[in-house]
Amino acid sequence: MAATKSQTKTRTSLSTHLLAGGAAGLAEAMCCHPLDTIKVRMQLKNSRRAAIDATAPKSFLGVGQRIVQREGIRALYKGLGAVVSGIVPKMAIRFSSFEYYKTLLANKDTGLVSTSGVFVAGLLAGTTEAVAVVTPMDVVKIRLQAQRHSTVDPMDVPKYRNAVHAAFTIVKEEGPMTLYKGVALTALRQATNQAVNFTFYQEFKRIARQMQGLDELPSYQHLILGGVSGAMGPISNAPIDTIKTRIQKATTVAGESGWSRFVTITRDIAQKEGYKAFYRGLTPRILRVAPGQAITFMVYEKVKTWIDIWNARSQHIRLPNEKYA
Repeated sequence: MAATKSQTKTRTSLSTHLLAGGAAGLAEAMCCHPLDTIKVRMQLKNSRRAAIDATAPKSFLGVGQRIVQREGIRALYKGLGAVVSGIVPKMAIRFSSFEYYKTLLANKDTGLVSTSGVFVAGLLAGTTEAVAVVTPMDVVKIRLQAQRHSTVDPMDVPKYRNAVHAAFTIVKEEGPMTLYKGVALTALRQATNQAVNFTFYQEFKRIARQMQGLDELPSYQHLILGGVSGAMGPISNAPIDTIKTRIQKATTVAGESGWSRFVTITRDIAQKEGYKAFYRGLTPRILRVAPGQAITFMVYEKVKTWIDIWNARSQHIRLPNEKYA
């Protein structure tokens, strides 16, 4: 197995991951959230019901156009509050836990991390962020995105007004554990996403550095490499994401276990809508995740570099004062 050198010569502080990851996540969410809304609407669409409505759009562009026409352009940003409120801890956990797991898996003598070690670190980081942040954030976001009310009609009052109200209502009506519906599938999705994402990104970055003889790549190359690596995950776990979305959108049924919900929804999709339905929304998901990961890695690397430069300059400025104190 090829090995990659540990990315950080010195241990990067959590505050650096928090600031760089938070900035990257915010930029990604603002740019790409409309595509996520379209993806969710496509995944929740019932094939038989759509067949009755001859005017129902089939493409992701058509779905987006219909949302804007019927509900207003702000409807594309439904659930954004839930995403933004979870971005900072999500990205802090993702990058800091990934680096932490890498140190545990590094060779004790050389400090190198094998490609398989990077993959496992990505799996563990994805699982960690799924349990800590992503699952409750996804439940709230999907409930908001699934509401087909107009954001331009003041008389059309939605059940959930915003992310905070949605979370409060869900907990009040269905119990706090509802926020963790689909946690196993979310963890599986995030684990596979981050494993594939980090592995390809780190390998691409290592090869690009070697080919060009650079210690640090320019931002546009981080953007390209992040986009290519980001497209791999959705292709590998599209059925998981579709089932997870259906589970999280549905209201809780008394006495129904998580496994029975999974079996029922999976069987219903296969029998009533066909196996192609498991890949519904794949195109907008790739178009959402790939540029999202491109933006995330580019902004993260740039902000992290700025923080490192700032810290280095701060230390350099303080040294003479300490010398002559």
